[in-house]
Amino acid sequence: MLRASALRRSLQYHLHQNRYYHHSSTSSHSHLLRGLTSTTTISTSQNFVRTFSTSSSTSSSSDSELRKYLGYAALLLFCGAATYYSFPFPGNAKHKKAQIFRYAPLPEDLHTVSNWSGTHEVQTRNFHQPENLEQLEKIVKEAHDNKSRIRPVGSGLSPNGIGLSRAGMVNLALMDRILEVDKQNKIVRVEAGIRVQQLVDGIKGHGLTLQNFASIREQQIGGIIQVGAHGTGARLPPIDEQVISLKLVTPAKGTIEVSKEKDPELFYLARCGLGGLGVVAEVTLQCVERQELVEHTAVSTMNEIKKNHKKLLSDNKHVKFLYIPYTDAVVVVRCNPVSKWRGPPKFKPKYTKDEAIQHARDLYAESLKKYRAVDASGKSLDSDERDINELSFTELRDKLIALDPLNKNHIIKVNQAEAEFWQKSEGYRVGWSDEILGFDCGGQQWVSEICFPAGTLARPSMKDLEYIEELKRLIEKEEIPAPAPIEQRWTTSSRSPMSPASSSSQEDIFSWVGIIMYLPTMDARQRKNITEEFFHYRHLTQANLWDQYSAFEHWAKIEVPKDKEELAALQARLRKRFPVDAYNKARRELDPNRILSNNMLEKLFPVSETI
Repeated sequence: MLRASALRRSLQYHLHQNRYYHHSSTSSHSHLLRGLTSTTTISTSQNFVRTFSTSSSTSSSSDSELRKYLGYAALLLFCGAATYYSFPFPGNAKHKKAQIFRYAPLPEDLHTVSNWSGTHEVQTRNFHQPENLEQLEKIVKEAHDNKSRIRPVGSGLSPNGIGLSRAGMVNLALMDRILEVDKQNKIVRVEAGIRVQQLVDGIKGHGLTLQNFASIREQQIGGIIQVGAHGTGARLPPIDEQVISLKLVTPAKGTIEVSKEKDPELFYLARCGLGGLGVVAEVTLQCVERQELVEHTAVSTMNEIKKNHKKLLSDNKHVKFLYIPYTDAVVVVRCNPVSKWRGPPKFKPKYTKDEAIQHARDLYAESLKKYRAVDASGKSLDSDERDINELSFTELRDKLIALDPLNKNHIIKVNQAEAEFWQKSEGYRVGWSDEILGFDCGGQQWVSEICFPAGTLARPSMKDLEYIEELKRLIEKEEIPAPAPIEQRWTTSSRSPMSPASSSSQEDIFSWVGIIMYLPTMDARQRKNITEEFFHYRHLTQANLWDQYSAFEHWAKIEVPKDKEELAALQARLRKRFPVDAYNKARRELDPNRILSNNMLEKLFPVSETI
């Protein structure tokens, strides 16, 4: 029998990982349909369900029969007209010919798995969730023997859906136990399906925590290390560097354990192995003592940042910059142990939380009138009935952007409101590291994040700030409706050769820069237009900046080009930075039938059939 908590997480996994929006998919329609009779009619143009009874009395007259069929005909004409006018015309140059999907009941054994932002989705009949190592080994062996794919997938948080595969997936959400805690040496051994927050909560009683954190805490440990995720701190490495040893369930060699003492070459390769070398079953992590941090948030300018850049990176355990396009505002967020401050700082904020967010509220009310999103009485036509005063800033920003997401002038106003919000939110807060280092990323979004060398801590190259200046100039020149923030973080190097921050020198530091566009709507056409604009934005940064700064994308955010020439160029580019031949050789040895692969890995790292 499943543990109650594990079963709950298993059920939660099948719900899409969205914070503010439920991703509309064929699966959501199929769940509706399964509970209805075959006489249900779905109007896709208005997104509602209407049922009609097909049963009729034997005494019904021919007139009633005629009226009934005329009603059906009228309904079909209405739906056809609504569909026609709801989609862009084929002749409209701004849009590709729209595809009209017919929703029908899906088989009961078909699983729909979407990433957190709803940008990537697959359906599969082969979705495995083993409860223990023995079950996982059996699943992998059977897949190897049958040459059927079972791509390892974690929490589905990667913006590019790197863990998804229509052919089949294996998820370790039910393998989520803490197996061993060595308090004295600060070492923890866990099953790879445990989520970051679950792990942190489980070891805090031992006075331990993880060395660093990404922005959110819902990742599975196996997933967060495999894609080279990171936190921030110019003295702290990416998260894969916390790994001491791995237990891999491989198709060809069964279960193996690797560490720097036991097969170091494979160990370093597998720490950031993109799920292609084996299913990570267990992870042993080097932890640190749990400590409280003081977070200091202040707004600066680029000129001030330049003057103090080296000091900011050197003097703070954690630091990140949030740039706001079309403004000179730079939000500087620094975190240090409470002990460094000799206790929590005494600070009285100048503004209340309501005062900090009020300008954004006023802009929303003004924008509703401008875009006529209010009725005659001035009441909002927004389907979200919550009081505007109950919304957080990120929720309010989503609503503002949704009104006109690709209008540069509108986005500038939203960004200016964000700059004012941060200026009035300056101050301090104190909390445990797993509480303080998190960041509210907002709602669904497209993300592109790159990593590039930035010198050393003793001698920063200043390339990191130069990159931002060029990026902001590019945004303004091309009039890109770029929302805030552009996030910049730092780490030291990683010894994992597949990490974007890999380097043989531990002195090297790397800068990570992320750009975004929000998807604050479920309207299919609007999401399509935002997606096209985002990829235009991303393409411009790639064409103008990446090669110049030796920048490479985060594995959880890289997107595979559809164009063959662009794909060939990307493959060649990756070969210059990463040991692709060594990685593919390990894949051939451990997974000769490539059952752990998916279309993304096959295109990024095509494997020659000859050994």
